[in-house]
Amino acid sequence: YACAEGLFCVYKPSGVHWKLVRDSIEINLLKGLNATPLQPLPQGVRFLAHRGSETEAPKGLTLSAASVPVLSKHPLVTGPEFQNIRVGVGHRLDAFSSGVLVLAVGNGNKALNDLYRTRVTREYTLEGEFGTATDDFSHKGRVIERSTYGHITQDKLDRVLAMLEGVNQKALLMYSNVDMRSQEAYEMAVHGLLGPDGKSQPILTGLRCVHFQPPNFTLEVQCLNETQKYLRKFVHEIGLELRSTAACKGVRRTRDGPFTLQNALIHHQWTASDVVQAIGQYHSKKKDPHTQIKNPAFQPTEGSTTTTKQQ
Repeated sequence: YACAEGLFCVYKPSGVHWKLVRDSIEINLLKGLNATPLQPLPQGVRFLAHRGSETEAPKGLTLSAASVPVLSKHPLVTGPEFQNIRVGVGHRLDAFSSGVLVLAVGNGNKALNDLYRTRVTREYTLEGEFGTATDDFSHKGRVIERSTYGHITQDKLDRVLAMLEGVNQKALLMYSNVDMRSQEAYEMAVHGLLGPDGKSQPILTGLRCVHFQPPNFTLEVQCLNETQKYLRKFVHEIGLELRSTAACKGVRRTRDGPFTLQNALIHHQWTASDVVQAIGQYHSKKKDPHTQIKNPAFQPTEGSTTTTKQQ
């Protein structure tokens, strides 16, 4: 069981609740752990009685010591060795979102709490569609408004994203609770440690349009303290900024701290052996000093470093 304690991540498909994912993995882990070869039953000393032969005169019973298995320890008596296993869930994904979902087994739950105390960022891919506004900001919601979008260009979209990113960067500095004119702030910015002190409102630290073919567009977002509902609302607000409307067609998490899509186990890999192997890979990376966990969203560019120095 010790080899199955740690962190790993899976790919949660859209339309599936995260509790169902967790419960499925718990069941598979219990099945795998209980399917391991059984240890030999412990032996106990027992005194067996022997009668003399019929031709001999009766002289009572003869006792002899014998080693026999202790049947009270047999799995058919005690039940499965592992009957409960604790699987913790990291930053949740709602039922309509997909992507990287970090899970923890056993003592890994403490490591999971420590991981999120380091202010790790997450990355998402957002798919949007111009021309429609809905009551829940998704393309499956009830349509409440339709509008034109022929005037929207990628250059206009990029300008809006740059403006919104600047607003969020100011919010990041405000919630950092660090004097921006101090050497401490500069050192934290250089090492990617600048972030909100405690809980804050959602902050988008990076915004980029990777696909633009009206009415459809795709954004890459790096963020902190977000929810998937907030990200859908953000797509809606982009439409308003561009004098139009927009609805979110999909939310997919591509990175959660050090865990990426390349590390995620897909559905047919939610077995005990694959989970143990994924946990082992996490432990090996953690021990390697050349694979330190960093927050790329907090790494300043050359220009931002210069600005911090001047401030």
